[in-house]
Parts: sequence; C-alpha cells; structure tokens
Amino acid sequence: LFLSLFKGREDAYPRRFESAKSGKSGYSPASANEWAPGLCHKPRIKCTECKNQAFLPANEAMIRNHLLGQDPSEAKGKDFTAGIYPLLLDETCWFLATDFDKRTWQEDAAAFLETCQTHNVPARSRSGNGGHVWIFFSQPTPAKVARRLASYLLTRTMEQRPEIGFDSYDRFFPSQDTLPQGGFGNLIALPLQKRPRANENSVFVNEKFEP
Repeated sequence: LFLSLFKGREDAYPRRFESAKSGKSGYSPASANEWAPGLCHKPRIKCTECKNQAFLPANEAMIRNHLLGQDPSEAKGKDFTAGIYPLLLDETCWFLATDFDKRTWQEDAAAFLETCQTHNVPARSRSGNGGHVWIFFSQPTPAKVARRLASYLLTRTMEQRPEIGFDSYDRFFPSQDTLPQGGFGNLIALPLQKRPRANENSVFVNEKFEP
C-alpha cells in the first residue's frame, strides 16, 4: 500500500543521518559502500560523483525499516528515516507535494486543499512542524506539468483568499522540471516514521487537522 502511493526513484533512496559529534543532520543516498575503507571517500567526494556507487534500492525492506524506525540488522536504537527522490529518470513523477510551514501553515494548507477540491483534484494533508499537501497521480506525469498544475492551484487559492499572504508556502516536490545531470533532484522525507508518528507528527490528518 505504501509503495503504491509513494513512488519515486527505485534504484536509490536517501536516508537521514545525524552526527553524534557535531549534531549536524541531513540526508544522503543510502549505499552498501558507505564508510567502507578504500571505497567511500565522503565528504571529500560527493555520492553522485563516486566511482564506487552501490546505492540501495527503494523497496519493501526500506519501507519496513522506515515504519519501524530502525533496521533490525543494525545496532538497536539507531534511527532509520528514509526519504524518496520523486523525480524519475524520464523526468516524470507519481505525486506532487506542496510544503507549508511557519505560523500560518494550517490555515494556508486548508485553503489550498479547498481549492484542490473545487477543481476535482484529490489531495491529502500530512502534519508535523508544518504540513505537506500531497496530490497522487494514477500514472507517471511530466514534472513540468505537475508543477504547473500546483502553481495554478496555488495562484487560484491566493486569488480567492487575498487576506492570506501565503508566507508559509515553501516549495513543491519535485522541486525541478528536469533532472540535474548525474544527480537525483530534491528529496522529500517519507511520512509515518515511527518516532514522530508516536507524537502525532508525520501523519495524515482530516480537515480539522486531527490524525
């Protein structure tokens, strides 16, 4: 069920990391060669430029670990949070997510959802410290077309609700029309990871923003 909705690149996926020393966090492509002596040369060489690439596929095992919040084969307590690269190699996508944050994200997301409904565009909202509004497609859709659709819906929302400044709007995912040469494009974190879900974050919500 999860894989049927959150479709992206199947040959690679990003995984969240957090340094115990510096506290720095982010995402990098999951690789079988990560930190392997003589094979991995991070951070001197970027993963996308590495000659020893061994990216792990986005599959059911990855989704299982994400929902569990850990990989059973790793040290217990180590967090496992996955993302996905929505832009496919042929520059199409299976979904379009609109990101809202800051103080007014709920009001703005609700207004955007209302516009989606009046234009017969099925959409769902995910909560956290901000929100994502997801539009799922029944077939791969050119990212250029998907982003144009979302831009139109956002513009119509602002026209109908001029009192809303939409300062909370951040970006669309995918964030590009075309795939950067040798790269993946922007990633989006997958929802429903166990730890934030326990605090009713990263979950899907109804029109009252209830999980």
